[in-house]
Amino acid sequence: MIMDFLTRMAEDKIREAIQNGELENLPGQGKPLKIEDLTFVPEELRASYIILKNSGFLPEELEVKKEILNLNMLLETCCSEEERKQIKKQLSEKMLRFNILVEKRGGKSSTLKEYYHYICGKLG
Repeated sequence: MIMDFLTRMAEDKIREAIQNGELENLPGQGKPLKIEDLTFVPEELRASYIILKNSGFLPEELEVKKEILNLNMLLETCCSEEERKQIKKQLSEKMLRFNILVEKRGGKSSTLKEYYHYICGKLG
């Protein structure tokens, strides 16, 4: 019963905002939604992550993923071998950080598993 009242109240507020033109000319109006890969984010946290991102805040995993993409683009355009080594080192550190964050949240990190099998193979 309380939920029905709250739902009705919310719908009334939305209708009022539409009539007053408050929902016109919003950023992205008329454009398709950008679907983002949040598979490593637990399902119960996805809505809050999207709200935070739309407010200009990113979860640490997404910040690190963004940094990894930027480092990969830098690596593709890099000419100096010394600079390439430095970027590769940063990229490796960011990938490790990302995988640790994903594992901490209960996600599955294929890179850590591959590294584990690689080390086990080296040990014999």
